[in-house]
Amino acid sequence: MSLYVGSRKNEFAIRLALGAQPGVLLRLVLREGIILIAVGIAIGVGGALVLTRAIASLLFEVSPTDPVVFTGVTLLLVLVALAACFVPARRASRVDPMIALRCE
Repeated sequence: MSLYVGSRKNEFAIRLALGAQPGVLLRLVLREGIILIAVGIAIGVGGALVLTRAIASLLFEVSPTDPVVFTGVTLLLVLVALAACFVPARRASRVDPMIALRCE
């Protein structure tokens, strides 16, 4: 997300110069991050469910498809990913249009 925000810095500066509210840019960047998080979680949970048979013999006193573990790990990963998206989104909403446009 940091690379995404850095590469679109001029676009965000133009949007702010034309009157966009910083909250709109914040939501724009967070929406992109949430889409990536959702796709990653779907692929990860699907892959984990498929691979549970391979690791079932390595687990001790835990079922391979324990719903508490799957839910806990998924929530933890979503929270960490949202935090990682919020910092660049906040930076995008605070771009100074004059400084960003002078670089060009």
